[in-house]
Amino acid sequence: MTLPEFGLGTFRLQGETVINSVENALDLGYRAIDTAQIYGNEADIGTAIKNSGIATESIYLTTKIWVDNLSKDTLVPSLKESLNNLGVDSVDLTLIHWPAPSGPVPLEEYMIALLEAKNLGLTKKIGVSNFNIELLQQAIDVVGAENIETNQIELSPYLQNRKLVSFMHQQRIKVTSYMTLAYGRALKDAVIQKIAEQNGQTPAQVILAWALAKDYAVIPSSTKRENLASNLQAQNITLSDEQMAQIDQLEANSREVNPEGLAPIWD
Repeated sequence: MTLPEFGLGTFRLQGETVINSVENALDLGYRAIDTAQIYGNEADIGTAIKNSGIATESIYLTTKIWVDNLSKDTLVPSLKESLNNLGVDSVDLTLIHWPAPSGPVPLEEYMIALLEAKNLGLTKKIGVSNFNIELLQQAIDVVGAENIETNQIELSPYLQNRKLVSFMHQQRIKVTSYMTLAYGRALKDAVIQKIAEQNGQTPAQVILAWALAKDYAVIPSSTKRENLASNLQAQNITLSDEQMAQIDQLEANSREVNPEGLAPIWD
């Protein structure tokens, strides 16, 4: 399965909240779910998938290796634990969650360990998350661009990361956008709201349609069934060139997520 353009994010959702979100999403037609070891919800997602009655082979599952598990001795065992929690024999995609450039484990060590996880059949594809151009080039030098399915990065109308996105396109590495709605801030933007009004759409649909038009995969989350259904419809929306340009002009290099010690120096 290739990386789906539209999936469900599960950051900060746990317990019954994430179970309900995943069950609703799968019922509505979502077939890609994004999680991570640090989210603490892999077992709940496994429960939701089991409850749904949908075959795991039909669902594209992504998880991410936390920084505590990056060493060659811990990465594979930690992924096996994730698989056990999710109730599957393998996932479709495993990412390095943060490069942690100041951490004790060198990039070469964890990229080789991640490739080993793929070779062992624990994950069908591998990739990275929150890598800048320099670190992405280092990862390419270790495992090859053909082995890096995506770089999952914060992207929104306020943070468009154009240099990094351009580099990824050159390397044929897919772009996955998280925080696409800028933590909800972009929903209140006057430009976005005007376009939504013109088109009879929601602000979230407009932003997601903008990202999809740029060939980004998106993984918005929601705990409300109506919002999950509404977001999914963004795949059927085409914005005009003028509307796309108006959103492009909102670029402000405004970042929501930048944890010290985990994040690189951004491009």
